Amino acid sequence: MKNKMKVVIIEDEAFAAQRLRKMIQEFNPEIEIVAELESVAESVNWFRTNPNPDLVFLDIHLEDDLSFAIFDKVHVSSAIIFTTAFDEYAIKAFKLKSIDYLLKPIVHEELAAALKKYEELTGFMHNALELQSLYDLIMNKDRKYRERFSIAVGSKIKLLEVADIAYFFALDKGVYARTFQGHTYLMDFPLDKITDFLNPERFFRINRKYIVSLNAIANMVAYSRGRIKLELAPAADDEFETIVSVDRSADFRIWLNR
Repeated sequence: MKNKMKVVIIEDEAFAAQRLRKMIQEFNPEIEIVAELESVAESVNWFRTNPNPDLVFLDIHLEDDLSFAIFDKVHVSSAIIFTTAFDEYAIKAFKLKSIDYLLKPIVHEELAAALKKYEELTGFMHNALELQSLYDLIMNKDRKYRERFSIAVGSKIKLLEVADIAYFFALDKGVYARTFQGHTYLMDFPLDKITDFLNPERFFRINRKYIVSLNAIANMVAYSRGRIKLELAPAADDEFETIVSVDRSADFRIWLNR
């Protein structure tokens, strides 16, 4: 006797989740929907404590983050059908990887075609997806990087162009951006998050305190233990904080020669 297909729906809009559940059951009443989840955090907790289902319907934009963040925190071996209202670069990646996706509002015919495609590809025997490869493709190769940040300057909101930023640095409990004009602005994000926003061809995280623009490097000096000391323009407040850490030095040299 063939096991029932087990499905998880990850969708932060209650109406959309209910509609999708109904359409799946109309397609095949034997499909078992084992969970309906609304956020990255809830999904991560569920996958940590439950066996992977056969198939996941996954909304790209969830209430607390992009759904790809799930794969950073937990291994998911299920096949995935993505749902999205509009995401051109993601759709391009899905086509390249032969991954199915459904544009919202989802219609019965497209849902049925996606489920039939899943059955043909897997036969309920194996999973056809390389999620890490998909994640890398979407989040690195085809992603659109930040061009500006909105920041508070007193009671006003200022748009800070990324092209004008020489480097970001952490000081005490704050994170700041310094422009090529020498102005310094308090940022709303930690350095880890800012790193994700930036084009890695133009910016490099040299240590736990600094992210530097290629154009801000005025000079480089060999330092102890194979490290590199950077002289930035405009100059950093503490030049000994702008040393490329030991564990990043090799990658930094590769980055310089791209």
